[in-house]
Amino acid sequence: MQILQRVMTWGGVGVALSAVLVVSACATPEMSALPDYQSAWPDPPSEPRFYFERRISSSADIVKMSSADRFKAFATGGGGSRTAIAKPYGVVVSNGKMYVGDSVARLVHMFDIKNGKYLAIGTEGIGALTKPLGIAVDQQERLYVIDATQKRVVIFGKDGKYLRMVDGRRYFDRPTGIAVNQDGSRIFVVDTGGVSSIRHRVVVFDGEGNYLQDIGTRGSGPGEFNLPLNATIGPDGTLYVVDGGNFRIQAFTQAGQFKFSFGEVGKRSGQFARPKSIAVDQDNNIYVSDAAFGNVQIFNQNLDLLMWIGSRSAVDLPGHYMLPTGIAVDRQDGRVYMVDQFFRKVEVYRPAALGKPDTAVK
Repeated sequence: MQILQRVMTWGGVGVALSAVLVVSACATPEMSALPDYQSAWPDPPSEPRFYFERRISSSADIVKMSSADRFKAFATGGGGSRTAIAKPYGVVVSNGKMYVGDSVARLVHMFDIKNGKYLAIGTEGIGALTKPLGIAVDQQERLYVIDATQKRVVIFGKDGKYLRMVDGRRYFDRPTGIAVNQDGSRIFVVDTGGVSSIRHRVVVFDGEGNYLQDIGTRGSGPGEFNLPLNATIGPDGTLYVVDGGNFRIQAFTQAGQFKFSFGEVGKRSGQFARPKSIAVDQDNNIYVSDAAFGNVQIFNQNLDLLMWIGSRSAVDLPGHYMLPTGIAVDRQDGRVYMVDQFFRKVEVYRPAALGKPDTAVK
């Protein structure tokens, strides 16, 4: 067991940070025997910055059951009609809608939390998905999905219907992540590459799918990558890339010019062990999920560590993660959405500025 601890400030308030990394491959979650769960971060006596709000693991967590569904559930002893998350990876949020790529169910789940609606995207026709990983949304709510097996980007409209695709078979080795600028005029695909490949880079297309350029190649210098995984674009237009094998985050202009990088391998706060995904909020705070730590670390625009949420655990509780992957932040209200593949869930964290939730949904 290793305890990580560091004190930083956020908005002039001291924030004491602590997290425990617990690794246990043999434990099985027993929901009936769980202790009280942590509901606020950072730990007391520090002032809360985020509250656990809810967990989403199926359409039943969003959609109210109809009378027919309730009767069927009563008659059969089942749970009614529901679509469960099987193996989530990427997540993105736009206008109260949460999109989750599911590589086993071979679709993207759309959870309209505000309106209590659910939609499965990419299940039929030319837009049928095989292995959806990274996802992104532009300001028109067009959805961009990395289909890793077919080596393409599939684009869907606001209604979830297929629009077009970018065929990347001649460009991609192992596409995993994607970022799109606001008007959809630039598509940035993260190509993770492989052991014998030098094509560890970001491939750039215009909005019509025409190839423009590569950003980076394999290496450890500024602007070079080793097993990059995911990307996002900040509100100021900066392109951020998770450079997984170099244990850092790199930042670029959208024209591909290197700006800066931060991070290093280690077990201390502010370092990375298995960085997986990245998001940036409206204030340019940077959120990085780490599969080894089982948390998301939050840095300000000066690259100071502010705090983190979560810890690694084999017990399925709020804020407990075994294999966290995608991370998203709603730039309208500041809510944070964190994916865990092992527990097949997305957890939602509410910023303290919105007030403490009346009840949290486990």
